[in-house]
Amino acid sequence: MQVRVLPSPAPYRETWEAMRAFTEARAADTPDEIWLVEHPPVFTLGLAGKPEHILAAHDVEVVRTDRGGQVTYHGPGQVVAYVLLDLQRAGYFVKEYVRRVEQAVIDLLRELGLADACLKPGAPGVYVPWPRTGGETAAAAEPTELAKISALGIKVRNGRTYHGVALNVDMDLTPFTWINPCGYEGLRTVDLASCGCRIGMGAAGERLAQALVRTLSAQGSSR
Repeated sequence: MQVRVLPSPAPYRETWEAMRAFTEARAADTPDEIWLVEHPPVFTLGLAGKPEHILAAHDVEVVRTDRGGQVTYHGPGQVVAYVLLDLQRAGYFVKEYVRRVEQAVIDLLRELGLADACLKPGAPGVYVPWPRTGGETAAAAEPTELAKISALGIKVRNGRTYHGVALNVDMDLTPFTWINPCGYEGLRTVDLASCGCRIGMGAAGERLAQALVRTLSAQGSSR
C-alpha cells in the first residue's frame, strides 16, 4: 500500500474528483493507496445528508458528495486519510473494512495516550470520554459524554473504496457548532490538542497512515 502526502491545503472538490478518477481507472493489479490531505474549510454532505443539519454555513463552502453519512466539517488542523483499497483483493467485506479503519484510529489514539478511545453504538467514528480526567482542560472533572474526535465516511464502487477517515489534530472547532455533526444534534467534537495531546500535522498523518496500513493488511477477515 502506497502512502501519498498531497500538497496542502488540498481543495476538497479537486481531491474528490481525483479519487473518483483513480478508482475508475485502476486495474486488478493497481497498488492500493492512502492519500493524506489537509483541506481548507468545507462542509460536506453525504448521499443521504439533510441540508437542515447545516445550522449556519457562514462563509464556509458546502459540497454534496457521494460518500455515506450526513454532514461533517473539514478544515486546517485536521488530517484526512483517503483510503483507496481493492476490497476483493484484500479479502473482506465493507463491514469488516469499516471495523478495521475505526480500529486503526483507536490503536493510534491509544499509542498517543488516549487509552479510553472507543466506539459509540449506532454512531460511526471514534470517540473519547469528555471532559478529560487529568487533562489540560478538566483536571478534576468526571466524564459525562462521548465526544467525537474522528469521523468516517466511505464510498465503495466496483469493490474499491474511496473517501476515508478524518482525525482532528489541532484545529478551530467552532465550525462544528454550526452543524449537527454526522446528523447528531449537540454532538461535541474535540481534537487531540484539547485532549492534551500535542503532535504536529505531519507526524499525526504519518502515524495514522502507518496504523491504517497495519490494520488493513492484517490477516483474518469476515469472509
